[in-house]
Amino acid sequence: MAQNLLKQTYPWIKTPLIIGAPMRLISLAPLAIEVSRAGGIGFIGSGTDTSTLEHILLHAQSLLLSHPIPHSPPTTLPLGIGFINWGASLPLALPLIARFHPAAVWFFAPASLASLASWTAATRAASPATKIWIQIGSVAAALAVTRACAPDVLVVQGTDAGGHGLVRGAGVVSLVPEVADALSALAAEEEGGKAPMLVAAGGIAEARGAAAALALGAGGVVLGTRLLASPEANIADGYRKEVLRARDGGQSTVRTKVYDALRGTTGWGEEYNGRAVVNRSFVDAGEGMGEEENKRLYEAEMEKGDAGWGVEGRMTTYAGAAVGLVKEVKGAADIVEEVREGAVRVLEGLMGEARTKL
Repeated sequence: MAQNLLKQTYPWIKTPLIIGAPMRLISLAPLAIEVSRAGGIGFIGSGTDTSTLEHILLHAQSLLLSHPIPHSPPTTLPLGIGFINWGASLPLALPLIARFHPAAVWFFAPASLASLASWTAATRAASPATKIWIQIGSVAAALAVTRACAPDVLVVQGTDAGGHGLVRGAGVVSLVPEVADALSALAAEEEGGKAPMLVAAGGIAEARGAAAALALGAGGVVLGTRLLASPEANIADGYRKEVLRARDGGQSTVRTKVYDALRGTTGWGEEYNGRAVVNRSFVDAGEGMGEEENKRLYEAEMEKGDAGWGVEGRMTTYAGAAVGLVKEVKGAADIVEEVREGAVRVLEGLMGEARTKL
């Protein structure tokens, strides 16, 4: 999706495009709207539980009625909805998509490719203006999804991402260009074929990472972990403080299924796990503590409130490997503007250096 077409599709945005990840239970109406208000695209994280989505969308609608986003289309919500497809209910979601007309839907982790194709076709029929975004983490998935669903946007998630993703994966530095090359070849093979726009997710928390992803061929970048340190993120203070504390994300975070087992979020396929900050729950599991005892201690820790987080705590802090770059709390709109404007400066600086050397 070229930049001019991107702006036609989402007329309120500013480029380079910054996207707010649909973090389940965290990215609700206030966070999604602030990202869009700053010229990005914010996503509501419906996740696997579609039962609360109507309430969240009504809240978003009321916030927008009192304070509209300039240039946003009158018949479309200027934000997206993210679904974790293996658990979300299509019969519950579809009437809401038809009623609220979100600018985009973001699909992730389907039970099968056939079910993903069903979600895609049903959404397009219910709300033709709603664009289809699908998250993938491999070249093979990118090709399969493009053939089966013809998405408007592919979210290319690298293994540095926080929260859930593939157990086996690659970082965006290699994954984005390889996916781009594979899709270009696919489009060339198919008469009239068109490659979807790519956006990069995973390990991007500030301007330098955003600039690098754009240089790799991404048409936009996704922020997740960085937005955890915004007042609009629906998380406990203990969670936010742990995100600010953590450093050296490649060592202080880990991909594991331990936290899913303790939290009871066990519907994920074997190919998925989650990246979170290492704490006592993970360490004890590695040292042989049984799951039943670990879960009992986890549930007891939930009674401690904000004191349940930290290295010696047991509460789950999903965060990406870029967590060490998150150093202060800032409004979501300010974060979006900072990353977008900073990425432009980085790219302009590199261009200037290149001209000087020539």
